[in-house]
Amino acid sequence: MSFAQASRKIVAIGRNYALHAKELGNPVPKKPMFFLKPPSSIIAEPEPIEIPQGTIVHHELELGVVIGKNGRDIAKQDAESYVKGYFLGLDMTARNVQEEAKKSGSPWTVAKGYDTFTPVGDFIAKSEIKDPSKLRLTLKVDGQVKQDGETSDMLFTRIPHLIEYVSSIMRLEEGDIILTGTPEGVGPVKAGQILEGSLVQDGKTVSAFKFSVIDRK
Repeated sequence: MSFAQASRKIVAIGRNYALHAKELGNPVPKKPMFFLKPPSSIIAEPEPIEIPQGTIVHHELELGVVIGKNGRDIAKQDAESYVKGYFLGLDMTARNVQEEAKKSGSPWTVAKGYDTFTPVGDFIAKSEIKDPSKLRLTLKVDGQVKQDGETSDMLFTRIPHLIEYVSSIMRLEEGDIILTGTPEGVGPVKAGQILEGSLVQDGKTVSAFKFSVIDRK
């Protein structure tokens, strides 16, 4: 069973990069904010990303964390022991649906939860990442760079801080996934396009993926 198949919930951190918050006209949070996505939204290569009818779908490239054991009220000094590994992923978002939800004060569940809206790359063992706050994330759409950011630019840069905060609210379970937020440069995708993501450490690519985009039938 892959790490994605083992996931019981996806915890997605919102507005964790100041420039991304500002590009969408959102306030910069003073503490982590998060929402949940269904595990049924996860896909891996070669499955395509689907664009539901009537939606404007944006790409959001993110570093993902895989939880390795159950825990509740985890202190940040202990949080590292709960990390099993990492991955590069996308939090696809139906932006027009999300904007309507924000106006009405409704949850973002529909905007974030469509099938295929959490494409993930390969699992990366914790031992392969020297410092998760010193990674570069790049996304190309049809060969053009659209997102290019450093995890050091996160507002809440230390993953143990995120684990401590989330676990103070809900139990984290083995296989759970935390998406840590997206850098600036999010934008629309359409059927026929190709999305290529890469995660770089010390100038070396440690993970990469390629997803095609189709219309949902």
